[in-house]
Amino acid sequence: MSNLLTVSEVARILRVDDATVRRWVKQGVLEAVVLPHVHSRQVYRIKRETLDRVLGDNANIE
Repeated sequence: MSNLLTVSEVARILRVDDATVRRWVKQGVLEAVVLPHVHSRQVYRIKRETLDRVLGDNANIE
């Protein structure tokens, strides 16, 4: 498995919409790597360790 996840993969894991993941990245809630892109939309990759940390933090809340 790759250490970098796409927005869609993260959205599927967190059970949210792609737009929610993009918004979290823009707000600084979720750390992401910005890839060079040709189109108007930013291309993000989220590190697996970042997602694991977010999931761990959420587990401690409940």
